[in-house]
Amino acid sequence: MYPYFKKKFIIPAVAAGFLFVGTSFKEDFFEIAKQIEIFTTLFKAVNTNYVDETNPGDLMDKAIKSMLGSLDPYTVYFNEQDVVNFKINNTGEYTGIGAMIARKKDRLIVREPYKNYPADKAGLKAGDEIIQIGDVLIADFKDDASQLLKGTKNTKIAIKYLRQGKTFTTELVLDEVDIKSVPFYGKIDEKTGYIVLAHFSRKASAEVKEALEKLKADGATQIVLDLRGNPGGLLNEAIDICNLFVPKNEVIVTTKSRIEKHNNTYKTTKEPIDTQIPLAILVNGRSASASEIVSGALQDLDRAVILGSRSFGKGLVQRSVDLTYGTQLKVTISRYYTPSGRCIQALDYAHKDKNGVAQKTDSKNFNAFKTRKGRTVYDGGGVLPDIELEDAKMSPITTALLKNDGIFDYATTYYYKNPNLGDKIPVVTDADYVSFKQYLKANKISFDTETEVALKNTLAAAKNEKIDETIAPEYQQLLAALEKSETTLLDKNQKEIRGLIQEELIKRYQYQEGLYQFYIKNNSEIKRAVSVLNNQTEYKTILKM
Repeated sequence: MYPYFKKKFIIPAVAAGFLFVGTSFKEDFFEIAKQIEIFTTLFKAVNTNYVDETNPGDLMDKAIKSMLGSLDPYTVYFNEQDVVNFKINNTGEYTGIGAMIARKKDRLIVREPYKNYPADKAGLKAGDEIIQIGDVLIADFKDDASQLLKGTKNTKIAIKYLRQGKTFTTELVLDEVDIKSVPFYGKIDEKTGYIVLAHFSRKASAEVKEALEKLKADGATQIVLDLRGNPGGLLNEAIDICNLFVPKNEVIVTTKSRIEKHNNTYKTTKEPIDTQIPLAILVNGRSASASEIVSGALQDLDRAVILGSRSFGKGLVQRSVDLTYGTQLKVTISRYYTPSGRCIQALDYAHKDKNGVAQKTDSKNFNAFKTRKGRTVYDGGGVLPDIELEDAKMSPITTALLKNDGIFDYATTYYYKNPNLGDKIPVVTDADYVSFKQYLKANKISFDTETEVALKNTLAAAKNEKIDETIAPEYQQLLAALEKSETTLLDKNQKEIRGLIQEELIKRYQYQEGLYQFYIKNNSEIKRAVSVLNNQTEYKTILKM
């Protein structure tokens, strides 16, 4: 699997070398050396004596990742291929087919082809299932199959794929792909500029700066910055984006750790673009990390009005450490704190319950802090917006439909039944929604809510213990009642679900750009952001100007 693990036994010194990285701050070196020796002898004994042939590289990879997973979800080990993927995420650049690809069990699904890149030019569409790449059958390939779609520019790759039950073949020519941190910017109206920041890669601040300057040159006198769904990225890019709106030498974030060298204060270092332009920032529950640094810092400095729903709550900082054989460790080194002194980390990984689950801080235990002008803000659970919007909160049934691809798969079916919409905005009618519910039922798409999963697990346990005949009828009745309840919830949350179906359809016909064009005219959260910018009395009251 990995070249450096092809030998029958791993070299003990290699294991020791890896496990010693980053431990110079430990006081009990004897204990560390003892545990390394135990692990090395155990690893050798397993590979020497196990009844079937083992793959040392695969075993080591799983062992390391499992060990780090017991700390927090962000401390991770990257093997050689993981390192390549990590660099792509940080730079937004690679050579490939230009499409979002996802592995769903043993299937490789095209989620979104990027406009004018190789996948799009070759005719691949969202929902296509890639079943063969070159001579490799995806069903037999257990590693990261998306890597088979990357390589050297101008390399030709033959692909076989399924679409609506039929098999097709095509040839793609790999090309350089540049995933923009700012996939869209434009004017909502004569005076309002709109900037979407999708992630914090190495070009994020430069792209936001370019968008801001062009919008100002085009007459924009107020800005909406959209961070919804932005999972974060590079810390320095977050600081530089704040720097566009606040003066030089302003403290944006501090980091604190038990290790002295990881305690840092980060300030803006450049002259700003505009410290006065009215600014509204949109966040939601999927805005995390660097997104929370930007929104939290500009809230604490009373520089922007934050709208939406409470952000994710990731207040932990990671650093990459180079290891041997081209591998890496990304390790949590500190917590970050916004200018008011609050840490917005939601989960406490140092204190877990008996099941090993990190606990959320109860809101009654949140600590109060003050912004520069004396407004009260709180720690402990993400950035709480100045204006909370109900539309930004997603219902559990809708979350389930996104997770189980009910909306995505229905959009695929709809697209091929209605191939000639062209530039028309697809409208989800009452009849379409009835069709959607029928589609879910016909395809037996499970919502897998917590209640549904618990019931199914209980029934499975009963079968294992051979007591299912006694309780099965009652549980089946409960499941039937649950299904009926889910049908009711589909109707109750119809507006929200229909909106998401429409958004998915717009991407099918008009790509991501078409979706953003639709947003600036129709999205209720954007409309509210424009409203507060237009109402300077409200804007200044919120910020105590």
